[in-house]
Amino acid sequence: MSGTSGRAAGALEREVLASLAAAGRPLTAGEVLADLGGALAYTTVMTTLSRLHAKGVLGRQTAGRAYAYALATPLDALPASLTANRMRRLLDAQDDRASVLASFVAHLDEDDERLLADLIDGRTRPADGERR
Repeated sequence: MSGTSGRAAGALEREVLASLAAAGRPLTAGEVLADLGGALAYTTVMTTLSRLHAKGVLGRQTAGRAYAYALATPLDALPASLTANRMRRLLDAQDDRASVLASFVAHLDEDDERLLADLIDGRTRPADGERR
């Protein structure tokens, strides 16, 4: 176990995401803290929200002197969004994007290569993989 208050790694992020999803509206750090029961430090919740925003998982808007946070994508789409953001950060860290992308495509199996081509051409919807 690691993390805050004996939580497993990632558990607080999941709780924060669940709180925001259940609210159905943007929440401030104070509102998230209250929803989680108030046992955490405000700064812990604020740091978690800031990190989720930096990962592209949350959007934020000003709410007085604070920010109100909301899910950037539906909860069920978050795993794909997180993976895509990680891939984008790794790609951005390289000098030769073309070589990285060429190597990535060269290692795809036929089905994934066809799916990627269909996504680029707009023949497949990213959310469900069904053909248009």
